[in-house]
Amino acid sequence: MASIETSKPDRNLALELVRVTEAAALAAARQIGRGDKEAADQAAVDAMRQVLDTVSMDGVVVIGEGEKDEAPMLYNGEHIGDGTPPLVDIAVDPLEGTRLTALGMPSALTVIALAERGAMFDPGPCVYMEKLAGGPDIADLLDLERPLPETLQLIADRRGKSVRDVIVVMLDRPRHHEMMAAVRAVGARTRLIVDGDVSASLLAVSDNSPVDVLWGIGGTPEGVISASAIKCLGGQILGRLWPRDEEERQRAAAAGYELGRVLTKDDLVQGEHVFFAATGVTDGDVLQGVRYHSGGKASTESLVMRTRSGTVRRISARHDRAKLRALNAGFDI
Repeated sequence: MASIETSKPDRNLALELVRVTEAAALAAARQIGRGDKEAADQAAVDAMRQVLDTVSMDGVVVIGEGEKDEAPMLYNGEHIGDGTPPLVDIAVDPLEGTRLTALGMPSALTVIALAERGAMFDPGPCVYMEKLAGGPDIADLLDLERPLPETLQLIADRRGKSVRDVIVVMLDRPRHHEMMAAVRAVGARTRLIVDGDVSASLLAVSDNSPVDVLWGIGGTPEGVISASAIKCLGGQILGRLWPRDEEERQRAAAAGYELGRVLTKDDLVQGEHVFFAATGVTDGDVLQGVRYHSGGKASTESLVMRTRSGTVRRISARHDRAKLRALNAGFDI
């Protein structure tokens, strides 16, 4: 049995995980603009899964592509890595923004987060949650119990600007139309996105961002992944489970979930051994996408983070595609 010391992810696994997100981004990028989101997602999953097996860890997928019968790889509960310590939970989004990639739209990412075993929140039957995220200087102002327009005024006051200059990023969905109107009525502005609320969460907590805060009802798995990044970057994300219908509400209640409870980043991802890596697929506000160069080369840009050290790295890499194809079983990279 592994000791407590060897079972915790003490070394900087993030620097190994970036190879995983780079491989997934390079594979998915071959599908940019081709109109086939399933092919883009599959390419990312295949590449991510293959490289993950080379990482020295005993990992269990907590946030993955779905249940085993729905996802042949990176399914919830799958064991990945070479089986040696440390023992870790893993959350993956092999391609956040399948539609963005298929249509050649901005801000598609490949993402992975890792934490010590038992640290990550299991969404159970709850596909969606209401989320509110912002940077370190306004973390104490975030409150899902307070009307959002009031919070926006508090943020404006804290940051010494007019509420007319406050920007809320949210998914462009019919379920958000009422809140969009309320935000605009108080004088604030909205920045609507088609998909990709992990990318939007990163934007909301980043320095020198055009966005002040993220709000919206989006994926619970994405909330856990976003919390992993925010534990590294600083700031706060709050989440409250949002059942889609009565059947889902009853299933969640039967499983012991407190549906009215507001979850913080430390509820969504416990502990201080948390790692996060993301690589851009298409260009966005947070990361540059994959670029192709003469001589069979490609370049990527990634974010790599670790809570224990508080280090945030932005890594630009140049890749020899022919050599990578030889190393990765001929994947189209």
